[in-house]
Amino acid sequence: MEEAQRQTQRQLNMIDRQITRKMTALIPSLGRKQTGYRRGRSPDPGAFLERYRTRLAALTAERQPEIDALSRKLARQDQAIETLRERIGVGRGGRCDASHGTTSTIAGLHHMGAASPMEPNAGTSIAR
Repeated sequence: MEEAQRQTQRQLNMIDRQITRKMTALIPSLGRKQTGYRRGRSPDPGAFLERYRTRLAALTAERQPEIDALSRKLARQDQAIETLRERIGVGRGGRCDASHGTTSTIAGLHHMGAASPMEPNAGTSIAR
C-alpha cells in the first residue's frame, strides 16, 4: 500500500515538473511583447506577470482533471494506510505500539504467513 502511495505521489510530482518545464520554456516568448516607451509611456511591469499567470492557469487547467483524480486517489490511500496502521497497532514511524512488544514495518508483516493481518485468510477483513 505504501509503495502505491509513493507511486501516486511521484505521478503528481511529475505533472508539477512538466508544468514547470513548459512554463520555463515559455518565458522567453512571454517577455517579447514590449509595449513600453511608446509615445512617452513607460513599460507596464505587471504585463509580463499577467501573461505568465494566464499561461500558467491555462496549462494547469489542461491537467486539472488528472491532478484532481490523483489527489483523490492519494487521499484514499492515505486513509487506507492510516486505518490499517490503527488496526494492527503500527505507528507512523513503522513501529508497533509498546503494547505489542515487537517492532516491524507494515511491509515486513506481509511476509509473516497466515497469521499476518495483511493476509485475507487470517480472519480479518480490510475495508476498502
